[in-house]
Amino acid sequence: MKIRLLSTVICAAIVSTMVMGCSSGASAPATTAAAAAAPETEVKDTTAGDTLAAKADGAVDYSDVTVEIVAKGFQHDFWKAVKMGSEQAAEDLGLKSTNFVGPASESAVAEQIEQLNNAVNKAPSAICLAALDTQAALDAISNAQAANIPIVGFDSGVPDAPAGSIVANAATDNYVAGGLAAEKLYEMIKDKVTAPAEEVRIGVVSQDATSQSIGERTGGFIDKMRTLVGEDKCMVVGHDKYNKAVDGAKVIIDVGIPATVDDAACVTVANTLLNKNDLIAIYASNEFTAKNLVTANESLQVLGVDKVIGVGFDSGAIQLDAIKSGVLAGSITQNPVQIGYQAVTLAAKAAKGEPVEDVDTGALWYDSANMDSAEVAPCLYK
Repeated sequence: MKIRLLSTVICAAIVSTMVMGCSSGASAPATTAAAAAAPETEVKDTTAGDTLAAKADGAVDYSDVTVEIVAKGFQHDFWKAVKMGSEQAAEDLGLKSTNFVGPASESAVAEQIEQLNNAVNKAPSAICLAALDTQAALDAISNAQAANIPIVGFDSGVPDAPAGSIVANAATDNYVAGGLAAEKLYEMIKDKVTAPAEEVRIGVVSQDATSQSIGERTGGFIDKMRTLVGEDKCMVVGHDKYNKAVDGAKVIIDVGIPATVDDAACVTVANTLLNKNDLIAIYASNEFTAKNLVTANESLQVLGVDKVIGVGFDSGAIQLDAIKSGVLAGSITQNPVQIGYQAVTLAAKAAKGEPVEDVDTGALWYDSANMDSAEVAPCLYK
């Protein structure tokens, strides 16, 4: 696996994420508010540089801290980048150990619960958790609380967890990030969705209907696009979770969700949308759906400039190549390394009884013009 962020420059990447909204000039990437505002908030407490300074001053000794990290899986390069960030935080903080695990797929709830139970049974100093199913994890969470093991949520966190069971979260505001994708896409299709003579369709390929992070990215995109187009002019079809009927609406947002989280099922959904004659644009809400959208397009060749405009989320080799070649117009990136880094940092602090609070790790738009810039490149992975 190739990650564009080498371990020797991860610290710089963490700082660059916090300042990416402050660059001047027309080439500055569009960001969510968290990315732009971070220099006045979390950065002084959570950067690797300050962590190292604290170690040098002898303020906090983390050398006895052990952290178990239970992710949603290893099936996407995203999680490998998160793992990289967690390892860098452990090194910078001088932790005794970290252990990163995840199930074979994001539908393998039972496997993740077994991994979480194993983590609790190891009696670590803290646990980082990106839960597939909070209800299924309740017993393990309760056992961790009884053993005074603090739990930090990361990525999508632990939605609807019992009050007080999650001490803090390190995550992107996915709803806002989905809205940013809609804003950038709207700029490219504005003429086609403003008082169209005939119906026009905007496709959405969403990995599943249960993940909080995916749901927020999908919902954020849909809500922002409807606001931009005009809620009285735009309807949503395709899935009961998002459907919104509007009489006479000529702009249709069509949501496709595969029956199972596997490549073949996702390609089928993408194919169905790409084959619709009135499709003018399409959004894929994570690396999994974006790469399968690109795969579906290989035989159809309908995506690209002056064709159907496609935008994605996250990165990965297939998506990056598609953006470079113009198949996709651009994408939204989180900073997966930052997510892993901040999760472990929060866990270590919580283990030592230090005050912790949620960290929004931010998001930004990238395309072929800025993807190699100092602000964006550290956030991308292959």
